[in-house]
Order: sequence, then C-alpha cells, then structure tokens
Amino acid sequence: MTYCVGLYVREGLVLLADTRTNAGIDHVSTFGKMHIVEAPGQRVLALLTAGNLAITQAVVARLQEGVWLDGNRPTLFDVGQMSHAAQLVGAAVRDVFARDGQALAGQGVAFDCSFLLAGEILGGPPRLYLIYSAGNFIEATEDTPFLQIGEVKYGKPILDRALTFDTSLADGIKLVLVSMDSTLRSNLTVGMPIDLALIAAGALRVTLRRRITEEDGYFHLVRERWAAALRDAYLELPAPDWLAS
Repeated sequence: MTYCVGLYVREGLVLLADTRTNAGIDHVSTFGKMHIVEAPGQRVLALLTAGNLAITQAVVARLQEGVWLDGNRPTLFDVGQMSHAAQLVGAAVRDVFARDGQALAGQGVAFDCSFLLAGEILGGPPRLYLIYSAGNFIEATEDTPFLQIGEVKYGKPILDRALTFDTSLADGIKLVLVSMDSTLRSNLTVGMPIDLALIAAGALRVTLRRRITEEDGYFHLVRERWAAALRDAYLELPAPDWLAS
C-alpha cells in the first residue's frame, strides 16, 4: 500500500508520498510514487500514485506515450488546462483497464489504483485533483484544501483539525510530515523514504523537491516534538469529574 497527500493552499501546493511497495511479508521494495512533468515557465505537474504498482506504472507509461482524447493524442506536456490534464489521466486509467482489466479479474486481482494530480499551467491557477480507478475525479477546494490516497485514515485527523486554505507553505510542510509520521507509526505497508515537493503559486516550476530518509534531521525533530506534544497534552487533560463518584 502507500500514503500520498496533497495540500491546496493560497500560496500553492504541498505534496508528500511514501515509497513502500509490499507484495507480501517477505517482499518489500522501494519505488518512487511521485512523477513530475515540468517545463519551467510554462507548466509544472506532479502525479502521485497509489494501488497496484503494475497498474499505476502502466498508467504513467500511457501518459508519457500519449492518450487518445477528443480525437487527439496529447501528453501532459500538451494539455492547455489542469482540468484537461485530469481528464487525460482518467482516460489513461480507462485505457489500461480496457487492456488489462479482464485478465486481472481472471487472476482474482482487483483493478486498484488512484492518483493525485497537482500543478499549474501558464494562464491558470494551481489545482489539485484525485482521480479514481474508474477514471473519474474530484478537485480540492478552499473548503476542502487537501486530498489523500492510499492509507488515508491515520494521517487525516491532523489535517482536519489544523489545515485551512490560508495555511502557509511552510506550515503545510509541517502538517504533511506530521500526517505521514502518524501513518508510518500505525501502518507497516507505508514506509520510508518519503518524497516531498513544493509548488509555489505562479512559480511554474517545482519550488522544492526533497527525499526524506530516516536520518533526516528535520523530520526526526518533527516526529519527536510532535510525539512529546501529544504526550504533554494528554497528561494536562483533567481527570473526569465523575471518576470519584
């Protein structure tokens, strides 16, 4: 499994993905799940993947080759709007399903894949989408400024409580790292290293890209201070007033 999260805030986009692929208790591998398409000054898009690795890699390959859509065969370098990019990813998912879905079903394998697509194309604002295995998609909004795929439940509470559209990019980095740390601690199918990308609004390039390992000093600081803060908050809670009755 995996965990990927994207934040859509006023200042831009924050993206984080783990790299673990688990094909059984004795077969654990590392694969990057963040794919960047970039033409600085013109467009920058990031595609984060979760689900069956063979399926998601097939979708990424199809996008690189070009996908038939409305009589043309564009790639992510060609589409004129972020909504068209989301449609293209959905079309690629449906193409792979048409080719492989029946064979996978015959082997008892579910067509399991999902994607986060984030970025900005010249002339339009930053956008963040979640594309499902049916090829349909939803978009992050100011009211719901984050999207997740994979093992989403462990890292969601901190985002629900703390994230708003006005959160800064710097604070967004802290939030996605805490969200990821909560998932790492609770689910063995999500693992280090993790890939971070920052896309500032209007930059039309990747502002920051970093692979974070267990030895990363800042990530170690975040996870230790967050754990300590949780312990302190729990200890400071008053005992229930009905305990002695």
